Amino acid sequence: MDDGRTSAENAQVPTELANKINRLFDVMRKPSEPPLSNAAAAEAITRDTGTSISSAYLWQLRSGMKSNPTVAHLRAIAQFFGVPASYLVDEGPDEAIESQLSMLQAMKDSGIRNLALRASGLAPRTLAGIAAIVDRAREVENLPPIDESEREV
Repeated sequence: MDDGRTSAENAQVPTELANKINRLFDVMRKPSEPPLSNAAAAEAITRDTGTSISSAYLWQLRSGMKSNPTVAHLRAIAQFFGVPASYLVDEGPDEAIESQLSMLQAMKDSGIRNLALRASGLAPRTLAGIAAIVDRAREVENLPPIDESEREV
């Protein structure tokens, strides 16, 4: 099907792998710091994992220009970001990892972090009551309910 794009534009459509790597870059970024550059990430990956990777190669992976990297590179990237290599190697979403990444993303929100800090140390019964209040607030704001399997309360 012709979508009106040139072959060069089609080559730069992010792949599933590119989307996963970019998600790791986004989620793992510290809120008070600028986004991690490909150069800084490549240097840290090489230093921390012993697997040499260049900033240009990371850029190619993140842009979708390279979609068939070596398993060694994927393992090194996964190790650097603290996720299992299967997250990058396997096709399709890993629901458990996606759930954890979403939680990390939410914790970056200062309001969520502030609420979590305030709730720290409260009794389980009190936390359950707070969860019920939040569930009701989500309902009032027409937000989807939280999956019970994701709860730790």
